[in-house]
Amino acid sequence: MNLATGELSPQELPHLPALHPDLIPSAMRAARAAQRNWALKPVARRLVPVAELRRLISEHAMALAAASAGSRQRPVAESLTAEVMPLAEACRFLLRNAGALLKTRCLGSRSLPLWLWGVRREIRRDALGVILIIGPGNYPLFLPGVQLLQALVAGNSVMLKPGVGGAPAAAALINLIVRAGFDPGLVWLLPESPEAARCAIAAGPDKVLFTGSAGTGEKILQQLAPALIPATLELSGSDAVVVRADADLDLVTKALVFGFRLNGGATCMAPKRVFVDRRIATELEGRLAKALPSENSCRLSGELATRLRPCLDRALESGMHFIAGSHHPEEGLMGPVVLGGATPDAPILQEDLFAPIVVLVTVADDAEAVMRANECRFALGASIFSRNQAAARTMAGRLNAGVVTINDLIVPTADACAPFGGRKRSGFGVTRGAEGLLELTAPKVITLTRGKMRPAFDQPHPDDAALFEAYLGLAHGRGLTGRIRSLVNVMKSLTNRSKPKNQSGL
Repeated sequence: MNLATGELSPQELPHLPALHPDLIPSAMRAARAAQRNWALKPVARRLVPVAELRRLISEHAMALAAASAGSRQRPVAESLTAEVMPLAEACRFLLRNAGALLKTRCLGSRSLPLWLWGVRREIRRDALGVILIIGPGNYPLFLPGVQLLQALVAGNSVMLKPGVGGAPAAAALINLIVRAGFDPGLVWLLPESPEAARCAIAAGPDKVLFTGSAGTGEKILQQLAPALIPATLELSGSDAVVVRADADLDLVTKALVFGFRLNGGATCMAPKRVFVDRRIATELEGRLAKALPSENSCRLSGELATRLRPCLDRALESGMHFIAGSHHPEEGLMGPVVLGGATPDAPILQEDLFAPIVVLVTVADDAEAVMRANECRFALGASIFSRNQAAARTMAGRLNAGVVTINDLIVPTADACAPFGGRKRSGFGVTRGAEGLLELTAPKVITLTRGKMRPAFDQPHPDDAALFEAYLGLAHGRGLTGRIRSLVNVMKSLTNRSKPKNQSGL
């Protein structure tokens, strides 16, 4: 570091546990300088270190998993399967597909309008510049890690602000990225603090990727709006599970219990609202009560319990009841919590509850299930359980959600090949997959006109309006007879245009 100017060398920053916010503008300038050179390299060259990184992730899988799981007190095996494995698959996806997705695409002459005869067109994908990734604390390796890799392959540089407790995982990944052969100046690690995110936004990134709550997303958009900085936001979920009358209730029960258990319930895709057909509602309640006995409950304490208690109190006062979990003055709040007896208009169904809590709602049929599921202000994901795959696929098309899983829960959404994103208050834009990669680029259209004829440059002719009207009928009119008539009018207009001016009115 140059103490006189405050400038940082790219080699220093990735190894710093925290960067003082005052130095973020210097880091932004360094990231921008490195990005300009990186973007000039062909995609095949950018993918070379990705292949090495894939191998390093495999070799250091346990260390990466421990870095992520340690700060969250989660099992290492869980992080290994939920984060490290999908991250390695993201590398494989990029190696197989990024070259074709990012290559220059020429538009064929068959789609060329007649009035653009002689014009050649191509579409290039340009890197955006510096991408600011504001990561979450619940999956600090996989979620920002895939975004980081896609940003680099697209030709960008990255500033990564980890979520609370995410710095160890971010530092471990960046260390492997540098070892894989990426220029250290392309990836800059920021502190976990909100102040670091504010300073990075003030420094002027070219795009922001944020994963977190809807409330925080609102604040970030307010900071981005004055500078018109674009963003992709993956925000709060309140995912619906639709249990049709023909569902396998053993599978449904296992899935819901899995949703409670995964990452301690701290998963944006975890089920929150279960719409169950009234013909099987009582049976499902009984199965869940048996699968989640009180002796296996765990105390929900601290800020989480403080935030949940008023919401639960209102729910119980409205007539809901505990299927699993409990709330006693002596024992406190015990979870996971499953509530039954909810009416479709219950306020709790509109809450952003990032906690192991599920509300069961009885519905009359599929139509009501879809209607109730779509009423929520959040629309991240949904799940359908049914033995009738055709009916489930039809229902999936009617659900308003970014991703819908059929006869499964959460796991398929970690596919690095598929885009992921929400709707409504669950955000906008996508990450991962081909669509996520392309969102980290800007399309540039380049045209080349051959020959010397440029009729548009000429002075307007009195017959122009008639010619253009006839052309529209010929190219886009209805029926063969109408088009033949338009062709005749085109020929008449061209003939009139070719006559000397003193004959044009004859």
